[in-house]
Amino acid sequence: MRLSELKNAGRTPTLPMSIALADAAGPAELQLLSLLRVLPGQRYVGAGIWRGRPVLAKLLVGHKAPRHFQRERDGVHLLAEQGLTTPLLLAEGLKEGEGGWLLFEFLDQAESLGDAWKAVETLPPLADEQTAVLSEALAAVGQMHAKGLWQEDLHLDNLLRQNGQLYLIDGAGIRVEQAGKPLSRQKVLENLGVFFAQLPRSLEPYTEELLVYYLLSNGEHALPVEALQKQIDKVSHWRLRDYLIKIGRECSLFSVTDGPFGLRAIRREEEGAMLPVLQKADTLIDSGHLYKTGGAASVAKTEVNGRPLVIKRYNIKHFAHWLKRFWRPSRAWHSWREGNRLMFLGIATPKPLALLERRFIWLRRTAYLVTEYLPGPDIIERFAPYVASGDAPESELQALETLFSQLIRERISHGDLKGHNVFWHRDRWALIDLDAMCQHSSHSAFAAAFAKDRARFMRNWPADSALYQLLEQRLPKVM
Repeated sequence: MRLSELKNAGRTPTLPMSIALADAAGPAELQLLSLLRVLPGQRYVGAGIWRGRPVLAKLLVGHKAPRHFQRERDGVHLLAEQGLTTPLLLAEGLKEGEGGWLLFEFLDQAESLGDAWKAVETLPPLADEQTAVLSEALAAVGQMHAKGLWQEDLHLDNLLRQNGQLYLIDGAGIRVEQAGKPLSRQKVLENLGVFFAQLPRSLEPYTEELLVYYLLSNGEHALPVEALQKQIDKVSHWRLRDYLIKIGRECSLFSVTDGPFGLRAIRREEEGAMLPVLQKADTLIDSGHLYKTGGAASVAKTEVNGRPLVIKRYNIKHFAHWLKRFWRPSRAWHSWREGNRLMFLGIATPKPLALLERRFIWLRRTAYLVTEYLPGPDIIERFAPYVASGDAPESELQALETLFSQLIRERISHGDLKGHNVFWHRDRWALIDLDAMCQHSSHSAFAAAFAKDRARFMRNWPADSALYQLLEQRLPKVM
């Protein structure tokens, strides 16, 4: 295969494949065995064999290939020139009309710090295992900043660990201010803001403690935590906006088709499993365990290939109801967006898996939402034994305080915070039924909506009960 043919290969080209390339030693075939990252029609990153040795290949095609090639090449050379550890570049080339390629030494059995973090992220905030991963990452970032460089796309997957050695990868994101001289204070704050904004909010109180590991590698500037927090907040808001755009368009995270006769959105890793579910959603609802049927919505628990799921169908009750609904985003889309928002913010909710919105020439009709099933009890059932005594488990009370604090921090109102919409799952309280959820831009609007949420939540128990009195004292309010 010629390199230029890759631009028409789509997201999942047939592997293995042979691609004709050439370097100073002459032409040779790259045997591409697997793909790690794909940007269809532009970038293909995978493992292969070149001149008898394993390599990591970055193949760049399409009209943007020359620019992408130059950025990747420049970044790799900057890292090497400044003595920073990065995989060895074995071969490179750019051919007009074909594309560009960069072949790196393959780091066998290397682990990204992103994968290392996934293995420990569910531990209590700043457990020793978490500190080990983050301190290693911050030390590497500090070394890079000390040399005048920064990684524009800074995240844990761009740091690879092999045999105790940390490698910086992804040269395309490397930027330079003044090579060999420490990065300016403002650039340091901006880049660290990118790093910390990607960590769970639960680690926010430990920013200053974690910053010490960075300063051990680069103590050039005093870095006030207040100034850093402003950068973290700025990046966090941007990342959320960007993520909520991605949930409705075709990208590496989501498979989306959007047209006049329907909208279908599926988490990319769930595409194979969810397509059959959406195709027979009505049948699965009818044969499943119904929680709610008729009216504006039907909700059922079903099982597909041994996996429990919840499917919610948003019905059109009659013509007058359709007139109110056809011209605006469906409630399924609203729940899809808000479920993804909560997950992004680290607030527990059933994982939204797939969305289907039926249309007729853009006019919306019935819609469906598929989520994971939460087996845990709701809070009414969970706290039933403690209504009279008020001696609910301290861990569960603290988890409830955490949930309310998270909602206040993010200015989120639920809209229907009855007890049946709050579930105990994996040592956290999770929110379901997000049809009316809203993240407010103004404090006054949020304060009014949250007060209603809190009042609705408290009505789950008699006002004269010990549990009610306890929760009234402990649950945070918005002033």
